[in-house]
Amino acid sequence: MEQTKRDAGGGAQIGQGQPEQIGHPAIVAGRWGILALLFLSIAINLLDRQVLSVMAPLIRDDLKLSNTEYSYIVFAFTLGLTLAQVPAGMWLDRRGARFGLPVIMMVWSAANALHALARSVVHFCAFRFLLGIGECGNYSAGVKVISQRFPPEERALAGGLFNSGTVIGAFIAPPLLVAIAGAYGWRMSFVLPSILGLLWIVPWVLFYRDLPGSTTSGQHAAFWPLLRIRQVWGVMLMRALAGPVVHFYWYWLPEYLKRERGFSMEMIGLLAGVPFLFAGLGNISGGLLANRLMKRGWTADRTRKTAYVIGTTLCATSMLVPFVPGEIPAVALICVATFGLASTVANHIGLLGDLFPARVLAGVTGLTGLCEGVMNMTLTLTTGVVIDRFSYLPVFLAAGLLPALAMVCLFILIRKVEPVQ
Repeated sequence: MEQTKRDAGGGAQIGQGQPEQIGHPAIVAGRWGILALLFLSIAINLLDRQVLSVMAPLIRDDLKLSNTEYSYIVFAFTLGLTLAQVPAGMWLDRRGARFGLPVIMMVWSAANALHALARSVVHFCAFRFLLGIGECGNYSAGVKVISQRFPPEERALAGGLFNSGTVIGAFIAPPLLVAIAGAYGWRMSFVLPSILGLLWIVPWVLFYRDLPGSTTSGQHAAFWPLLRIRQVWGVMLMRALAGPVVHFYWYWLPEYLKRERGFSMEMIGLLAGVPFLFAGLGNISGGLLANRLMKRGWTADRTRKTAYVIGTTLCATSMLVPFVPGEIPAVALICVATFGLASTVANHIGLLGDLFPARVLAGVTGLTGLCEGVMNMTLTLTTGVVIDRFSYLPVFLAAGLLPALAMVCLFILIRKVEPVQ
């Protein structure tokens, strides 16, 4: 990687290195198959990650855990996820996704299976920390691969399809895990999904190859000077503000439905995954919107900003959730909010590819993950304390406001969406 240089306008310049090879016939022919494997990888990632939240009512009752103690367990995962983000991103930029993703998959599959041995809060915290370390590079690797193999007008769509794996994993998790727990107990619900990750490695190693120029192997990577770039701080703060909202729904929704809305485990298995199905639709819709607008001649700048305005407006419906009576209206409002939030995530993936070259993208994405992790750790502990001492109302209000603040960072820090020059 070439040295990062300050420009006259206070921004920075990133050397372009080898040109992108998106138009090469071999890449065009195989990129959708690769995207399908990336989709499966992040679906497995979220399935493994969701075991704790879906089983939380059973685990908490079994081990007599408070909301605050549960938040410690979630915090431990976020701590591992945060500390490993930048090292994992830099390592993926050096080694490439063909070697890096299987290693990541093996680590997190083993860590997830170990949860079956947990007997205390300390055990759960230790295993969640290891799981966080293992899972952190999956998103960065996916963003890196997509940015190199898809042109700008298709990146948000490809990113949306890739990221919809997270919500599909979260959607199938409640019914699948409740069924496993009902038949074999909650401990086996950690073991069986872990096997899927090991099976995924086989087709990835067989079919995926890193492209020339996609790694910094053998080069001197001037990574930390990236922090002098205004746009890097823009994407870091955008993810830091919006990312914790996703985590809130992942980890606290089953608990909210049971404790505040009186859902049984059977009802949780039936309805808790529906908002994630709508999030999957939001991922795809946000990508399709960007694809169509750019094919009509819209610039990346106008497209990304329009998508963010629409998405964050829909996110604001979460502020109404505590005020509506009944089960179905509350779930419906959460569905609207997750749809809007996911549409912005798809365009954030496209935004990263619009701004930065592929060979540093895993590292930059790692920086955004680091910022998100710090915010997640803070808000995870805060969420447990606020719920124990007050209610879910302040939490749902924050879930509606934080994505709007992320949009403000797009307009103020990134300003114009174009390759950083």
